[in-house]
Amino acid sequence: MGDTSDRPGDRRVYIGSFTSAGGRGIIAATVDADTGALTELGATDALADPSYLALAADGSVLYAVSEGEEGAAGAFEVTPRASGRTSAPRLMGEPVPVCGSGPTHLALAAGHLVTANYGSGSVTVLPVLADGSLGSAAGMLQHEGNGPHPDRQEGPHAHQVLPDPSGRWLLAVDLGTDSVRTSTIDADSGDITAHAETALRPGTGPRHLAFHPAGTHAYVLNELETTLTICRWDADKGTLEPVGEAPVLPDGVEAASYASEIVVSRDGGYLWAAVRGHDSIAVLRLDETREKAVLVTTVDCGGRWPRDLTLDPAGRRLYVSNEHSGDVTWFDIDPVTGVPSRAGSFEAPGASCVIFG
Repeated sequence: MGDTSDRPGDRRVYIGSFTSAGGRGIIAATVDADTGALTELGATDALADPSYLALAADGSVLYAVSEGEEGAAGAFEVTPRASGRTSAPRLMGEPVPVCGSGPTHLALAAGHLVTANYGSGSVTVLPVLADGSLGSAAGMLQHEGNGPHPDRQEGPHAHQVLPDPSGRWLLAVDLGTDSVRTSTIDADSGDITAHAETALRPGTGPRHLAFHPAGTHAYVLNELETTLTICRWDADKGTLEPVGEAPVLPDGVEAASYASEIVVSRDGGYLWAAVRGHDSIAVLRLDETREKAVLVTTVDCGGRWPRDLTLDPAGRRLYVSNEHSGDVTWFDIDPVTGVPSRAGSFEAPGASCVIFG
């Protein structure tokens, strides 16, 4: 593995992977500040299929979903860079059931950990205790409804949860019902209350969304139609308003393709989308109104089946988790055109996500 010490200027990343597909669970690594290269620090398979990760604000605890039929979440202690020690994340206690199946995403909101449970189409709220560990489920919101796709939309499938930039609202993207739902969480009790539901075009299959840095717009990436839905976001009212759509792939693509993740540039001028099947990163330019996205180009993702796409904190590089080829590939971004170019790769079987510490 080479030198596992943290150099000044290097950052940490954590890579989630599917243990059921030969992955090693959660891998901790450093990121070379100059080249973007990853160097492993340690790994743990203490939690099965940790497909998505989230990090506490102070960087001391890492959270992961366990994407199985009996869904769960786990909290992991991680060693701070300042300690001079390097090791694998350590599971704190036992995994906590989310009372739902197939959790695919999680986020920290209102002092709680929230999971999106794809299989059961629900959202679960878990208390974060004083030491950073997790308590038993305190709240749950069960989605209802379906969509026109006979196999993928027979019922609700919550795929992503995230707080809005103001921190007042929680948004849940539901692929099964073609909608984005807004709710609130009581910071004391963990109760979750539905506030609004935004209907998107039937059959699009929304998977993930990302906010513009200004906080005024959100961009919803659709998996089943591989398109982008552009929305206005009103943080005062907690409402999302669709105002347009844009293609994510060029005309004439015949292979079955399924968009997975979307990222907006730090300056709000570009956004990138990962597309499985086509195995590409789409580059779209946003205009000054933030309501028009134009496809600039697509580039090869550097592997197969790009499940996740992550922008580094400096906004200079993209990291792609290629699930089927088993690697994390990083790209340098042209600051003028927004087009990424492949810079290196790190072996990670069953790779599902990357987050920065």
